[in-house]
Amino acid sequence: MNGLLQHLPIVPIVAPLVAAATILFFTERSRRIRVAIAGLSMLVQLGAAIALLTLTTDAFPDVWTQGVGVYAIGGWQPPFGIVLVIDRLAGLMLTLTAVVGVAAFVNSLAYWDRVGPHFHSLLQLMLMGVNGAFLTGDLFNLFVFFEVLLAASYGLLLHGSSTQRVKIGLHYIVVNLIGSLLFLIGVSLVYGVAGSLNIAELPAAAAALQGKERALFDAATSILAVAFLIKAGAWPLNFWLPTAYAAAAAPVAAVFAILTKVGVYVLLRVGSLGAGADVLAAIEGSTMLRPDLFRGGMYYLGILTMGFGIFGMLAAQHLARLVAFSAIVSSGLLLTVIGLDIPALMAPALFYLIGSVLATSAFFMLSGMTERTWRSPVQLPTAAPEPEVPPHYVPFGVRRAPALHAQDDEVGVAIPAAMAFMGIMFAFCVLLVTGSPPLSGFVAKFALLSAAIHAVDGAPLSAPVWVLVGVTLATGLASLVALTRIGMRLFWSATGRNTPRLRVLEAGPVAVLVLLCIALTVAAGPVMAFLDEAAASLRAPQVYIETVLAGKEVL
Repeated sequence: MNGLLQHLPIVPIVAPLVAAATILFFTERSRRIRVAIAGLSMLVQLGAAIALLTLTTDAFPDVWTQGVGVYAIGGWQPPFGIVLVIDRLAGLMLTLTAVVGVAAFVNSLAYWDRVGPHFHSLLQLMLMGVNGAFLTGDLFNLFVFFEVLLAASYGLLLHGSSTQRVKIGLHYIVVNLIGSLLFLIGVSLVYGVAGSLNIAELPAAAAALQGKERALFDAATSILAVAFLIKAGAWPLNFWLPTAYAAAAAPVAAVFAILTKVGVYVLLRVGSLGAGADVLAAIEGSTMLRPDLFRGGMYYLGILTMGFGIFGMLAAQHLARLVAFSAIVSSGLLLTVIGLDIPALMAPALFYLIGSVLATSAFFMLSGMTERTWRSPVQLPTAAPEPEVPPHYVPFGVRRAPALHAQDDEVGVAIPAAMAFMGIMFAFCVLLVTGSPPLSGFVAKFALLSAAIHAVDGAPLSAPVWVLVGVTLATGLASLVALTRIGMRLFWSATGRNTPRLRVLEAGPVAVLVLLCIALTVAAGPVMAFLDEAAASLRAPQVYIETVLAGKEVL
């Protein structure tokens, strides 16, 4: 690959970084310029992500080595240089991040980007950190990108005036700082005993360790495991997540939906390169972190995380908090699949990951609209508060009905277009989150459970598989009950309800994400075929390792 195209892997990192810095040169009075810069950056990230994902497919076999590309920054080759690695899984996550980022950006233009300073710069920096975490090929830069996205997320969570948001934000910051400290300690120990932080090189370096050095390396991987599980929202390290996500502004919470999946991605990535271990290089023969032991631990953590999410959804009284618990349930299901270590489950799990992120993001943005139907001048909802609507806030789908004559009185309550739109979107999101037919959530869960049942080739199903089936069905039923209860209160109760005023800018992204989920359902066959290839590359990491360590420029 020649010319400017060879630098394409760096674009998802450079574009938001340059945009965030450039926006700071313009004041709030130049809002149109700031929005234009941020919007251009979002389009560049989306285009670059789609291009990178396309180049990893079999349609371009001569571009990269079996869909794996390496970009050596500054021309320095590993293990001394910093490398970015792109493959099918990384391309998929980059595209998913860009889609959610664009939707949240457009949604924020309706109101939320004006309630506090530097919203667009913070959003760009967080997307830069997320993209970098998906692309990096070494642990140190993974730590750096984690810190970038977390630092930006602190500002985004505190965005907007709310005492409760500040209080919850402090808890969020403290928990993530502890996770970052554990991450740094683990990375330091790994480098001290292995002499390298390149992810592709670590399995071989770990295999050469013996005695106390090997024990110290295994201790380091255990510390890293805790840090990754905090990022993934695993129980019991996820107590902070529902309150923080529910308190965030609607577009911010929509972007946060991808953050827990960054932790899941790291576990998948580093685990696949560890020759069968789940975290880093817990390879066969280890005395402290055996693969079978850790996979069993991951399975039980996933089951407990799903159970925690179920009870949280049933107890939630606000839609945003309920959606936050649904994000925990999705992370728990993915961790359970990783713990089972059944190859046939990986492609359906990735399909489920895509659908759950899109649905959760749409649901968070929808919750920001539905909360306004119950806004009280005395007590604000626990989710994102909203001051008085500014004069330029043009309503979408709401018209003042003419006064009816006495003889024209009708039975019932008229449903404005805004309420009808929210009701339809709510119904679609419920179907997606609960895994009900016929949308992508049902396709993902059906494929997952079918693969789990048929993976044993006629042998009796093991207890872990039965537990997975039971808990998955239970989460769907519990989600349906909890969401139906809140839906009845939001849309069927006329007492104390206000008709919200919506703009196309905030309603459009929700509709687009739902349409993407519908398109994902229609194109389930081709998408699943691509995910099968991505899962196969995770099961056979030799191509990844050899391409990264080849010392040759493959771009």
